[in-house]
Amino acid sequence: MDYRRLGSTGLKVSRLCLGTMTFGVQTDETESIRIMDRAFEAGITFIDTADVYPLGGDLSTVGRTEEIVGRWLKGKRGDIVLATKAVGKMGARPWQQGASRRHLLSAIDASLHRLGTDYVDLYQLHSDDAETPLDETLEALDAIVRAGKARHIGVSNFLAYRLARALGRADVKGVARFVSVQPRYNLLFRQIERELLPLAAEEQIGVIPYNPLAGGLLTGKHRVDARPSDGRFMLGSAAKTYQDRYWHEGGFETVEALRGLLLETSASLATVAIAWVLANPAITAAIIGASRAAQLDDSIAAASFALDAQLKSKMDELTLRYRQGDALR
Repeated sequence: MDYRRLGSTGLKVSRLCLGTMTFGVQTDETESIRIMDRAFEAGITFIDTADVYPLGGDLSTVGRTEEIVGRWLKGKRGDIVLATKAVGKMGARPWQQGASRRHLLSAIDASLHRLGTDYVDLYQLHSDDAETPLDETLEALDAIVRAGKARHIGVSNFLAYRLARALGRADVKGVARFVSVQPRYNLLFRQIERELLPLAAEEQIGVIPYNPLAGGLLTGKHRVDARPSDGRFMLGSAAKTYQDRYWHEGGFETVEALRGLLLETSASLATVAIAWVLANPAITAAIIGASRAAQLDDSIAAASFALDAQLKSKMDELTLRYRQGDALR
């Protein structure tokens, strides 16, 4: 497994990061442990979770994923780069969500308790909270870093202009700066190439994309004329989000065209799709996930797959419309 520096920091992370958002609802604890064991055996030492996980659950299940990860982590903390996120709704009160000082200072302590550790390597805003002043959020995150509860801070699902503004405010105030961004990125969603990736390169921000397989559509196992029977397209309250993102005729047509490009390679579409993400020099690590340990094999293979330049060029051209934003949301 290769490693990359996380943005401008000295921290090195494995090129594949294990996402955990299915742990606790779609995937029970026993299988979740198998998934983490399989990933660790393959050299994946970077794990990403969130306080609001498992995805597809409700307020009765939030925090369950961190608890599962925490139990697995015992005796392995020194071998793992651990990332978690906050901002999502954790309770019925209006202040039990968002990026306010009150919520973030409470959320980090709750996450550390569930994870069974006294620090995380990367603490991220799960989404942009436009209702809270950036300065308040940055000061709260700086306090968390200064207290030793997080080594670095990052963001997820931020527009380029909001990340740029946050970086500028952090520099002006002399507080901890975001070192990473976690956007959605795959062959069927390439819009971040227009502004976010150039910003990240210029500001030395690590890029850790999620959804490299487009919710599973890029495995090639789904058919447009058949209802989804498993995976994220049937994942509780998150199912509609994934169907709206990817379950479109244009997406299926592109998947079939991509399969045609791979006739001369023995690798699966899933392996090549993740290898395509990793081939972008702006990408630090790709977040992979699974509901069963066996599903990890194709994703793990991507870390060592040498993507032919000519094949990559054809894939780029075939999915160009997704970079231009003409096809999917």
